[in-house]
Amino acid sequence: MKNLSKNRKKILHNLDLTKIYNANEAIEILKNNSFTKFDETLDVAIKLNIDPKKTDQNVRGSINLPKGTGKKIRIAVIAEGSKAKEAKENGAEIVGDKDLIQKISKGEINFDLLITTPDMMPNVSKIGKILGPKGLMPNPKLGTVTQDLSSAVKKAKAGQVQYKNDKAGIVHAGIGKLKFTQEDLLDNLKTFFNEINKNKPDNVKGTFVKKVSIASTMGFGLKVNLGDLR
Repeated sequence: MKNLSKNRKKILHNLDLTKIYNANEAIEILKNNSFTKFDETLDVAIKLNIDPKKTDQNVRGSINLPKGTGKKIRIAVIAEGSKAKEAKENGAEIVGDKDLIQKISKGEINFDLLITTPDMMPNVSKIGKILGPKGLMPNPKLGTVTQDLSSAVKKAKAGQVQYKNDKAGIVHAGIGKLKFTQEDLLDNLKTFFNEINKNKPDNVKGTFVKKVSIASTMGFGLKVNLGDLR
């Protein structure tokens, strides 16, 4: 950790964190200044001109990034009968019905994403207080409440990113690993930015995206020129 701190200070000494960087340049700086032993994630934060307290101004959804995320996720599916079989055959690690709901209610959560069929939602909603705060509650808008479990599981495995703004009106997402090529990270960044941009709520007037910054897991945030992303 001492070396990491030393390297970080050295980098920050040579960087202007108030500057707005060209997108390619910002990615290159983060790639060239990673000193961790693990492969860091490239995170993006998009500050929106919305009032998060108004539900009709909130932004949420999901998108498949063209180059994936580089992250392996464990998927749990709550379904019965043939639908449970469909989920297993397409790569879901954990599949169950009321037994799985029971385990979750006891705090047994060893998955990153939960998908369910519409008919199971009345039962799933009973554990909403447990799933909600962890960001795991299935939602039709995110494609996690669906009859097409085959497609939902495959998309999630392929690098689907779910997003929603926080209380400060900022959308955060991991959009790839630093070991990705610069071109692939830029492709993912542009795709994610344009996905958010096109989801501007109807009643938001004027500029929608205020600011975009990117950072590595253990690194620092760099502001990115919006014109590079369109």
